[in-house]
Amino acid sequence: MESVKRANQRLRSYPLLMAKCSVAAAAYATCVTTDLNVAHRSCDKEFNNFKECMRKAAIEMKTKL
Repeated sequence: MESVKRANQRLRSYPLLMAKCSVAAAAYATCVTTDLNVAHRSCDKEFNNFKECMRKAAIEMKTKL
């Protein structure tokens, strides 16, 4: 049951991680939603910026993604 508690704790930190990366998340969301037929890898730059921001925020908060 300890693993379930840790997983729940990580999930509770996601809103904080998202808040720290709101600019990168908005840029990625804008890229994805601008076209109804999003091509594969068309928003890679935005996604990688968002992923890197989330990774750095998780390290700051001493948690895992």
